Amino acid sequence: PGYCWPFQGSWSEVLIRLPTQITPTAITIQHTSKMASPLGTVSSAPRDFTVSVSLCWALGGLDEEGKQETLLGAFTYILQKGPNQTFPLQNEIPRGFRFLKLGIRSNWGKPGYTCIYRVQVHGKIVGRKAI
Repeated sequence: PGYCWPFQGSWSEVLIRLPTQITPTAITIQHTSKMASPLGTVSSAPRDFTVSVSLCWALGGLDEEGKQETLLGAFTYILQKGPNQTFPLQNEIPRGFRFLKLGIRSNWGKPGYTCIYRVQVHGKIVGRKAI
């Protein structure tokens, strides 16, 4: 507990670069458990979040306005379900990507910051050049 990716407030986005191209199928988000928390609270856990990809990201660049961005799902991290939660992506993409965007939209009530302990992306490797 305490060693997390903290960001100010309850809204943020991060672009995740994967070690190789994959066809994404699910994402796992981890936060500490209430029992392991020194303060006995997990209000800094993410609540609502989105996962998306962009064809421009797959080609190694970023489009300026995100017009080609594809939403793979909108999810809610439920505190009562435990610290590790896996979410199957809701929209299938028939190709591989090297970047995914995780968008945190709210947390469970902590006014100053939100913490994420681990993000895992699940999927099928495209080709054989995994790093």
